[in-house]
Amino acid sequence: MDWITLFDTTSFFWTPGTVAVLVVVAVLLVWFALAPAELIPIIKDRLDSYVIREGFVDDVHMRQSFTKRVIIPLFRRLLKFLGSLLPKRNLEKTQQLLIEAGEPGSLSALDFLGLKLLIAILFGGGYLLFFGRASSSSRALQNTLMLTAGGYLYPQLWLKQKVRKRKSAVLRALPDALDMLTISVEAGLAFESALLKVAAQWDNVLSQEFRRSVAEMRVGAPRNDALKRMAERTGVKELNAFVSALIQSTQLGMSIAEVLHLQADEMRVKRRQLAEEKARQAGTKMVFPLVFLIFPAMYVVILGPGIPMVAGFFQGLGH
Repeated sequence: MDWITLFDTTSFFWTPGTVAVLVVVAVLLVWFALAPAELIPIIKDRLDSYVIREGFVDDVHMRQSFTKRVIIPLFRRLLKFLGSLLPKRNLEKTQQLLIEAGEPGSLSALDFLGLKLLIAILFGGGYLLFFGRASSSSRALQNTLMLTAGGYLYPQLWLKQKVRKRKSAVLRALPDALDMLTISVEAGLAFESALLKVAAQWDNVLSQEFRRSVAEMRVGAPRNDALKRMAERTGVKELNAFVSALIQSTQLGMSIAEVLHLQADEMRVKRRQLAEEKARQAGTKMVFPLVFLIFPAMYVVILGPGIPMVAGFFQGLGH
């Protein structure tokens, strides 16, 4: 009787309702065990303060000067509008020139076209407004057209001059930079660390490009791509040849230190040849100041005291 009674009691506990309740409880327990823990209110509030910042952008924007907040955006809109009125045949070439010039003023190619048109309007319109009435209509029209054309061409000439100066600065700094890169790599530094070492040593166009390339590498860009973009931004043939040799050595598994050593020797030879070329051109360049500046002053000093005597002699002959 005892075993039968125990069996009946056990059968009572394992009814379908009891089984369902136990399954629900087990599911809830598993859910609570696997569910992510609730953040502490202090930590949650701190994270929310980083994500939700009401009025933060407005505060930063309003702390800027009136020129940066209002004048410059309006000026850029005007440049974009004026640039959209001109033909866009050489837009890519203009953008490349701006990149090689160091992106002055963060101008885009369309902004630069608008700047050319704006300066042309200011030159021509300014002359016609202030000086056009003082001359005849034909003369005023001629001068207005000349100033308008000059104002339109001046930004392009200024940009090309800036590109030449920047390329010259890169070319002057390249031999010393390659020497220091070679020494750093041979001393055991990685190539990126050697670039940063050179960038910390000098503050010129080339060191700025080195810092930018290293920053691109650190955010995930491949080293070869970052170096190629650096060569494209400068437009210097010697730097492009150095980057090509470096990329080729990496692909072939050659030693970077050996490639740097060879490139540094080649750049020193080119720098010496360039100095000799400039020295040979010095005589030709000195002709203009000698003929037009130095010789007239020498003639005045040497012949000046004798001029009154010669003039008196000829006057005596006349009498």
